[in-house]
Amino acid sequence: MTNASSTTTPSAILLTATAPPRMLRLLPGLALSGALAAAGMALGRIAWLQNHGFSALTLAIALGMLLGNTAYPRLAATSGAGVNFSKQNLLRLGVVLYGLRLTLQDIGHVGLAGVAIDALVLGSTFTLACLVGTRWLGLDRNTAMLIGAGSSICGAAAVMATEPVLGARAEQVTVAVATVVVFGTLAIFLYPVMFDLNQHWQVIPGGANGFGIYVGSTVHEVAQVVAAARSVGPHAADTAVITKMVRVMMLAPFLIMLSAWLTRDQAKRATRVAGTDPAMKPQKSRLAIPWFAFAFVGVVLFNSLHLLPPVFIAVAAGLDTALLAMAMAALGLATHVSSLRKAGIKPLLLALILFGWLVVGGAFINHWAVALFG
Repeated sequence: MTNASSTTTPSAILLTATAPPRMLRLLPGLALSGALAAAGMALGRIAWLQNHGFSALTLAIALGMLLGNTAYPRLAATSGAGVNFSKQNLLRLGVVLYGLRLTLQDIGHVGLAGVAIDALVLGSTFTLACLVGTRWLGLDRNTAMLIGAGSSICGAAAVMATEPVLGARAEQVTVAVATVVVFGTLAIFLYPVMFDLNQHWQVIPGGANGFGIYVGSTVHEVAQVVAAARSVGPHAADTAVITKMVRVMMLAPFLIMLSAWLTRDQAKRATRVAGTDPAMKPQKSRLAIPWFAFAFVGVVLFNSLHLLPPVFIAVAAGLDTALLAMAMAALGLATHVSSLRKAGIKPLLLALILFGWLVVGGAFINHWAVALFG
């Protein structure tokens, strides 16, 4: 009879020996990120914070930064692996599950005009961020693109989803998220005043519903959209949220196109370098495909079939918020205030310019799109 121990292969022994330590290394950081995420979600349920557009994600990153610049450096040796896992792997899973909040039917609710408005606002805002940020303000490309993604699509979630495509540093991501918080919060107080002015000027047609499309197509965060539109009225709030969800749905094609453009740009740079130095051969650049973006689209398509019970969708949405909050908390832990100080006033100035474009340019895009598409 063969002894069981004699049949154990070296690879099996290696797996047995290495798998538990791997999990053990992740646990402290996961627990820390989870605790901060839970605190952020609890604070996010406070009515005053909700009314002022502070979501669980923004609160989680704030708590992470607070701990990251005080006690965390003493915990980094044991928690670093789990924090990095939260910042990278859990982020991608959170973006994928975000698709359960969306359906293709959302597009039908806002019509062709709403889709065109979202696309025009996204494209123009991101292009403006790249041009103004890098050519006029002299910002590095990653920071300009992250601020552009946050302003043009869906705030902090878009910044976090764009980070792995760019390979950005933690402080660059945090600066971009900070601009979303600042100007998205300002929008909550500004847009209700603008609605009253629009009643007289009629720049944006369609009454409360038309203004809801304007809010959903130009305000940064989903929570900020809800807070701003609720001050206008329930009909505006419903339309604003649907418009915003269509804008969020554009995140996946945006990431895919951005990845393709970055790969092409990298290939051109390599060719130019090879041209100046014949000894260097240009290497083929591989397209870094953001597979989680395709998974996001797949989840949206599946959710459009309405096969899952509402209870499951609600639980999954809660899990998704927790995963994204953990990623935000981990990002905050990895961010140092000194790095933010080095960034200076230029990122804030870029975000201000983009905010001005969203308010003014977005209003005219809404006006013209309704006239063209009806």
